[in-house]
Amino acid sequence: MFSVMSCVVSVPFYTGFIPLLFWSGHSKLARQMILLLAFCDFIGNSIKDVVSAPRPSSPPVRRVTATKDEKENAMEYGLPSSHALNTVCLSGYLLHYALTHGVQNGVTVAVGFALVFTLVMIIGIGRIYLGMHSLIDVVSGISFGLVILAFWLTIHGYVDDFIISGQNVTSFLASLSLLLCFAYPTPEFPTPSFEYHTAFVGAAFGIVSGIRQTYFHFHHEGVPRIFSPQIPLLVFLGRMLVGISTILMVKFCSKAIAKWLLPVMCNTLGIPIVSSCYVPALRGSDSSKSKSDGKQLGYLQKVIAFFPRKAYDVDTGIRFLQYAGLGWSVTDLAPSLFSHLNL
Repeated sequence: MFSVMSCVVSVPFYTGFIPLLFWSGHSKLARQMILLLAFCDFIGNSIKDVVSAPRPSSPPVRRVTATKDEKENAMEYGLPSSHALNTVCLSGYLLHYALTHGVQNGVTVAVGFALVFTLVMIIGIGRIYLGMHSLIDVVSGISFGLVILAFWLTIHGYVDDFIISGQNVTSFLASLSLLLCFAYPTPEFPTPSFEYHTAFVGAAFGIVSGIRQTYFHFHHEGVPRIFSPQIPLLVFLGRMLVGISTILMVKFCSKAIAKWLLPVMCNTLGIPIVSSCYVPALRGSDSSKSKSDGKQLGYLQKVIAFFPRKAYDVDTGIRFLQYAGLGWSVTDLAPSLFSHLNL
């Protein structure tokens, strides 16, 4: 039971759940949740890698990793618990959205808070039972989650207004994404935390870019919602079939294009790069010396020369573009296909 519940708040679940929110007509909730999730992931994983507190030793603790996602999570540091932190923030924001847009009375508020409290407790106890976290990890995750949720409920309206009607939103988010990738702390030992961070930042950037292009077509507050005459259950199932196939294809294609394009661009600009997994030819290669050494530098190369001459991991850019393409397909390409197919 605890293994199944941990999957409900894992990365694969978010990858499937948030697109369904967009395609069911709840675009505001979906875009807020992906931005909140990216924010939680950056804060939580940054704290993990700064503190570098290990998970419970196994043995004597018996760690249960029933899925590939859990095995990767076990390679991260322990404090705070990301599952507990994300559960508090996302379930809390979902409750806020439901109470804001639904009928409010004492019974619904009490039932809503009871459900959120129960879910958080099950996830927290499950992380300890599965040997993934200590009690301190879980308590700190819940505490950080409550602080982040309170902060987000204060600013989420301003964030949404900026995304919908702000100026230079795409360029601002591109600059912010680049900053967040470079500003991430370096842990004592490498962990998958930075990979998750890059993926969520890329997905958030792609989703916002798509919304900026198609807001008045597919994402405004007047769009039909699921179970309405315009989107009955069969139409929504058709959207799921077409949409999931589309985003998986875009994710694969954007990764392939990025694996070819980024090394070419970096080589042209004289940026030394390495690759830990995506580009076999760059694994372990000595890229500290640019191929442009001894040649006359162009203007862009002279600008690049002011940056530290170290080898950059091109996998970060590939992963960012891959998930940015996936996010864009969720909010732009897939809804466009729905429109053409009358779904």
